[in-house]
Amino acid sequence: MPPFLIFIRHGETAWNAEGRLQGQRDIPLNDLGRDQARRNGRVLKSYLASIGRDAETFDWVASPLSRARDTMELVREHARLDPARYVCDDRLKEITFGAWEGSTMKELKARDRPSVMARKADKWRFVPPEGESYEMLSARIEIWRDSLERDTVVVAHGGISRVLRGLVFGTPSRLVPVLHVPQDRFLVIRNGIGAWL
Repeated sequence: MPPFLIFIRHGETAWNAEGRLQGQRDIPLNDLGRDQARRNGRVLKSYLASIGRDAETFDWVASPLSRARDTMELVREHARLDPARYVCDDRLKEITFGAWEGSTMKELKARDRPSVMARKADKWRFVPPEGESYEMLSARIEIWRDSLERDTVVVAHGGISRVLRGLVFGTPSRLVPVLHVPQDRFLVIRNGIGAWL
């Protein structure tokens, strides 16, 4: 991994606000989510100026899901950059919850309590019906991380942030799935040290 990585989670969606498992369903940003993306663009512009870095010296890459692409374009617009100058990478799609996508945990518990309890007991290895585990996601993101050649700004998802931080910081696997991932701040990782801005 290059010495400098900036990770931005997509802004809020209606499903985030309702506590629904989104996974790889393509849910758009809501008004708050667009505001969060604009804020992150302004703060990122200021941050890069404060450390004397040109935004164009970074690679810019996003998940292909629309909530990530729309966030990236708003971030770049409010950082005074061409909104369209970035690439998408399918490996950055969110963890898939398979048949569980669109449901809340409360709804799932009413339908399939044993599976919900199995997930609670081992969130790292649990695979939802037709979905993937955090362990599987981590393997996917490790391949992506190891492919990076330049300092990078990435816009992706909460699950991606969790497993990436697990890989970079050596977070125990049992803690990775419960790491907090704000949508109104972004994570700067420089030489293995992380800071939220």
